[in-house]
Amino acid sequence: MITTIEELSLNAWPSFQTIVYDGWILRFAHGYTKRANSVNPLYVSTLDIDSKISFCEKLYESQNLPVVFKMTSAVHPRDLDERLATKGYRKDSPTSVQVLDLEYTTLQRSPDAQLEEELSDDWLDNFCRMSHVSESNGETLQKILTDILPHHCFVSLQADDQIIACGLGVLQSDHIGLFDIVTDEAFRGRGYGGQIVETILAWGKQNKARHTYLQVMLNNPSALHLYSKIGFEEKYQYWYRILTR
Repeated sequence: MITTIEELSLNAWPSFQTIVYDGWILRFAHGYTKRANSVNPLYVSTLDIDSKISFCEKLYESQNLPVVFKMTSAVHPRDLDERLATKGYRKDSPTSVQVLDLEYTTLQRSPDAQLEEELSDDWLDNFCRMSHVSESNGETLQKILTDILPHHCFVSLQADDQIIACGLGVLQSDHIGLFDIVTDEAFRGRGYGGQIVETILAWGKQNKARHTYLQVMLNNPSALHLYSKIGFEEKYQYWYRILTR
C-alpha cells in the first residue's frame, strides 16, 4: 500500500527532471516543494549505500539545491533513516498519509463550487495569494500543475467576488488524490475546506474512483480535524531528511 500511494503521489505532482538510480528516484523542480525536489528510495537497492548517498549529495549540490530524502517505513534499505541521521540529516515535516474508501461514503458536491479540468489564472493567482507563494515560485508551480498527466480537476469557492478556498484533485486508476486544499485566513472555520474536499471526492467518484488519499502535516490540527470528520484514517507517515552542514 505504501509504495502504491507513493507512486500515485509522484505522478500527481510532477517534477521537471527525474533520474532513476538503482531503485531510488531523484526529482528536480527548481527547488519548489520538497516533494518535487527530493530522493525517493522506493525500490530495492543493490549498490553501496554510502556511495549512493554521496552521489545524490553531489548531484543536488551541483544544482544548488538542498539534499533532501523523502522517507517512509518502507524505504530501501530499511536502515536508511538511521544512516542519514548519523550523517547529519535532520528530520523535517512529519506528515500523515490518510485514506478513505469511497464506495460506501456519502458525498455532497457543493452547488457553489466551481470545478474546472484545466488550470485557470484565477485559480492559480488566488492559490498563490492564500498560500503565500512567491512570484518566482508561482511560475514553477504553474508548470508543475500544467504538467500533470493523470485526469485532474481544480475546485474553488467564491465570496465577496473573489476565490476564498480552492483545491486540486488528481485521479489515477481508481484513486483520487487531494492536493493544495487551502482556505483564505479570513474565511477559515466556516466549512469551506470541507466543501472543497467533498466536491473533489464527488467528482472522483463520478469518474470511477473507489479510493482516496491525502497528505497532511502533523502540525496542522485544523486540517487533521477536518479530514477526521469526513472519515479519513491514517495509513502511514512520511517525513524528510535534510542535510545540514
